[in-house]
Amino acid sequence: MKVVVIGGGPAGMMAAISAAKNGNKVILLEKNKSLGRKLLITGKGRCNITSSLEMSEFIQNTPGNGRFLYSSFEQFTNQDIINMLKENGLEVKRERGNRIFPITDKAESVLNCFEKELRRHQVEVKMNRQVTEICIVRDEKAQRVVGVRCISNEKITADKVILATGGKSYPRNWLYGRWLSTGGSARTYRYYAKS
Repeated sequence: MKVVVIGGGPAGMMAAISAAKNGNKVILLEKNKSLGRKLLITGKGRCNITSSLEMSEFIQNTPGNGRFLYSSFEQFTNQDIINMLKENGLEVKRERGNRIFPITDKAESVLNCFEKELRRHQVEVKMNRQVTEICIVRDEKAQRVVGVRCISNEKITADKVILATGGKSYPRNWLYGRWLSTGGSARTYRYYAKS
């Protein structure tokens, strides 16, 4: 199966790595000239990776309805991200407030680990690719994704598309030629899909 991931931040990189580990051909599209731009500024450039709390406490301390994320956290825990970094040669340290940082105190070290994983799992990374449309084919029974179109009019075919374009720190992203607030549901992107 061919999967396109839109967004080269930590969520997009992890989604691409996971999809590739599951045997898919994966293309990661990033609108900027480099991956992980926001990651590099987290924790004042040191990258507060995760929390050292046990998963039950982690969920209780998640803003909003943390229980909503329980099944996701069961699939990939805070310890899993720590293990991935260690497998790529990066040790971590725990600081006050149960915060986990790279031993180097450099967010770039974390980004380098993500990039190693992308290469190891043969994820094709395309920079400077701003997606303007998720292409959907409709028939009388269903709708299905067939790819994406970039601002340059480049079309990339796909069987599945993962949208990972940012969080609340950047509350709006440009998609489909309109402003689309992040954090939407599948219903949001169907609304914006071209007929």
